[in-house]
Amino acid sequence: MLKESLYYAKILLFGEYGIIEDSMGLSIPYTFFKGKFEFSSQFDEEQKSSNLSIAKFVAHLKEMDANGNLPCKIDFNKIETDLSNGLYFNSSIPQGFGVGSSGALVAALYNQYATDQVAADMVMKGENLANLKVILSILESYFHGKSSGLDPLICYLNLPILIKGKGDLGAVGIPTENIEGKGAIFLMDSGSPGKTQGMVAIFLQKLKDEGFRNLVRTQLKKYNDGAVKSFLKGENKPLFENVKAISSLFLDNFKPMIPQKFEGIWRKGLETNAYYLKLCGSGGGGFVLGFTQDFEQAEKMLSGHKLQVIYKI
Repeated sequence: MLKESLYYAKILLFGEYGIIEDSMGLSIPYTFFKGKFEFSSQFDEEQKSSNLSIAKFVAHLKEMDANGNLPCKIDFNKIETDLSNGLYFNSSIPQGFGVGSSGALVAALYNQYATDQVAADMVMKGENLANLKVILSILESYFHGKSSGLDPLICYLNLPILIKGKGDLGAVGIPTENIEGKGAIFLMDSGSPGKTQGMVAIFLQKLKDEGFRNLVRTQLKKYNDGAVKSFLKGENKPLFENVKAISSLFLDNFKPMIPQKFEGIWRKGLETNAYYLKLCGSGGGGFVLGFTQDFEQAEKMLSGHKLQVIYKI
């Protein structure tokens, strides 16, 4: 029997790339997209593809286990039996869009098949949360080459997580949405997936340049941490000032991560102050995050693009 569990998408509101260099980060579950394990006696193409990709992932984990590198105990007999009985991951979370598709699968697999899980009521105690993040990062590295473990952690806990610095993280309450507010945080669909592994590799290469590294460690950290703090306090003026600075910094210094077709509208937002765009995940495609104090105006200016409100301000 499988546990009855849904695994939601996640959105990293603040911290993309910055958290690699010790900036703060804030990630929230996003219930619009979700996934769960199900069984099928007769696969369609999508279900068959999911079953095969889980089987490859499990083979990778078995190899890690044989080499003594698996960070948790997995019931391989059970998952292999379930795979042969038609197990697949039924997910509406788009792949390569920066909203945690692999994180949800990793969280689901860990929750259903790890035999040495930390009890749910103990996750937030002592070092358990940090240790769980490490375990999930090792599992998810199969998909991205390098993983912070944050995506599967959010999907597993279904709680907003605040990253204060390396290894220092915890659940956090976020301000209640202003349902009557004119402003919004929204997702904009670029129309094509990004390649997380490739984008992270480009970023790590750029970090070798001292000027770029200093920019990330000083300016990006300052604006990013300022945005996190002002968002959590519900202070809109400093929030939008910091988000504008982040948007501008990314436009000038993170070219490969910003889809070329978005450069014009990215700049237009900065010039008009009607909205500000920033990366959602690693960039290069997928979703882009938008912040605006007047969603109706932003929607008109971005007509032709699919926008989805995730939080009203």
